[in-house]
Amino acid sequence: MQRCASSRAVAGATEAYAVDRSCGECRCAYPSDRPRFHVVRWAQVSTYKDQGVVLKTMRLGEADRIVTLLTPGHGKVRAVAKGVRKTKSRFGARLEPTNNLSLMCWQGRELDIVTQVEVLDYFRGVRENLDRLEQALVALEAVDQIAQERHSNPAMHRMLVGALRVLNERDSVMTVTAFLWKLLALDGSMPVLDECARCSSKDTLVAFDILQGGLLCSGCRSGVPVSPGAVALLRMVLGGRLATALEEPASEVTKELSTLATRTMEAHIERRLRTPSGFQRGLG
Repeated sequence: MQRCASSRAVAGATEAYAVDRSCGECRCAYPSDRPRFHVVRWAQVSTYKDQGVVLKTMRLGEADRIVTLLTPGHGKVRAVAKGVRKTKSRFGARLEPTNNLSLMCWQGRELDIVTQVEVLDYFRGVRENLDRLEQALVALEAVDQIAQERHSNPAMHRMLVGALRVLNERDSVMTVTAFLWKLLALDGSMPVLDECARCSSKDTLVAFDILQGGLLCSGCRSGVPVSPGAVALLRMVLGGRLATALEEPASEVTKELSTLATRTMEAHIERRLRTPSGFQRGLG
């Protein structure tokens, strides 16, 4: 006799099984003196704990939000915070952009679900200063465009938290400019700075071409012209003298390097950044 699917015993399977001798779900001719087996697949609830910086949020329904975070262990994560927009939400204002969190999530197929949140860094100095907040949003947007979902990237998370901490502690026109250059280098787009990107000449480098991948000599000049001061400052940022570069006061050189960083980042991600206009105004 042909057995129905509900009464087949699966030998050697890894699922848990329940035995039911009085099945009313089918009318198969399985002998009544033998137990009928029903496969019970116990759902495996996958949860994880990680840290994360909130990159952006988006409304979902009447009370929920989709939160995008950069985590060291799971890369970029998109998760639903249920009921976060209610006045009595247990998450409150914890899931706001720039916050650095310790969180626990349930891993879903497309969107995870936030189940527990603890704030590690609120960055009050950033959130209460409009200029600093505007600079922080530039960094968050750039990371959101570059970070890959489900791909761990501890270095990117560490860089972002470090930049936010510097912004939180002091005013430095070079913080986010330097961050953009370091982010490009981390993502595999380190510009050529010590020689001409086209002919490898060691002569004076006078231009920067995004498509050529770095600085160019006078004989290969294309792209945009760069001043010697901007070249020196860029070498500080990417050559291991970041602390010195961050002490640079606002000037035409810092504004030039900031504009170049924004253009290079936009070319890299192949889209315009939404937040650089105010960021640029605060540099000159």
